[in-house]
Amino acid sequence: MSSAPAAAKPLRRRVFALLVAHPLLRPVAALVILLLIDVICLPGFWHLEVKDGHLYGPLIDILNRAAPLMLAALGMSLVIATRGIDVSIGAVVAIAATVAALLVNGDHSLGVAYAGALGAALLCGVWNGALVAGLKLQPIIATLILMVAGRGLAQLLSDGQILTVYRDDFFVLGGGYLLGLPVSLWVVAALALVTTALLRKTALGLFIQAVGLNPVASRLAGLRTATLIFGTYVFAATCAGLAGLMIASNIKSADANNAGLLLELDAILAVTLGGASLAGGKYHLAGALVGALIIQTLTTTIYSLGVPPEINMVVKAIVVFLLCILQSSELRPMLRRLRGLRGLGGGAR
Repeated sequence: MSSAPAAAKPLRRRVFALLVAHPLLRPVAALVILLLIDVICLPGFWHLEVKDGHLYGPLIDILNRAAPLMLAALGMSLVIATRGIDVSIGAVVAIAATVAALLVNGDHSLGVAYAGALGAALLCGVWNGALVAGLKLQPIIATLILMVAGRGLAQLLSDGQILTVYRDDFFVLGGGYLLGLPVSLWVVAALALVTTALLRKTALGLFIQAVGLNPVASRLAGLRTATLIFGTYVFAATCAGLAGLMIASNIKSADANNAGLLLELDAILAVTLGGASLAGGKYHLAGALVGALIIQTLTTTIYSLGVPPEINMVVKAIVVFLLCILQSSELRPMLRRLRGLRGLGGGAR
């Protein structure tokens, strides 16, 4: 009778060791479980068909809708790796989308519109980086300024109106297809590959981790910690600007009131789901992308099941709470003490 539980213990230990050794497996396993639930609860969820040479289906919709969040998660990963946080991502999305719509509607070329939008986003990153790395403000306070002021600036630029765009070439980034897949996915894949190559093939990734683990020691070792932190905020804002272009292209308009609303919270959640530590020094770009897919899949599942949208926020809040608990430095000692007490209780019997 006791052989089965005894045999299960080594198996559980091996599974736990595998998950610890390969942190990407945890978000991937969560995503697979969520997709399996969708298969059971939503008939036709895995259905794919080809129309006009393009793939269509619920899975393609999830990938396409998750693309802006994946971009935001890429930028947020590096910010969090340096012990920072950026809550202005949504405002930068609104600014970039509004600037692009204004330029396109002003009969400027698509290249000028994209350059203007990304330039505005880059300036937002320079502002955040200067406050955090230059003036040494707390990251959440520094970016909170732009979170509020940036959204107001976008509303001023658009006069509080939704700017509708009628240019077909503007719709390609968020709604077009290339080789059967959404263009947005190719953009995310290209940026992710370039970023990963820079972090792994150069010392940049090691420097960012060092700054997050111990900024004082990194500075004493000769690293330009301020420059590295400044660069992460500029990169995060640029990713947010590109996400804003995708969102505006997908909905064929710029809504300064709602574009990118709460996107920064989803990006933070995606990064932590991907295995990053909010204490800094640890990041996983592939995990952040998988985390973004988990959030979008969860959102799509809730909407498809007819659950009220408010439940989505409650589920996210519960996930954030559990992640904070799991990352607590007191959790493991507490579990060890409980295990020890359980062992003593078993011995007493």
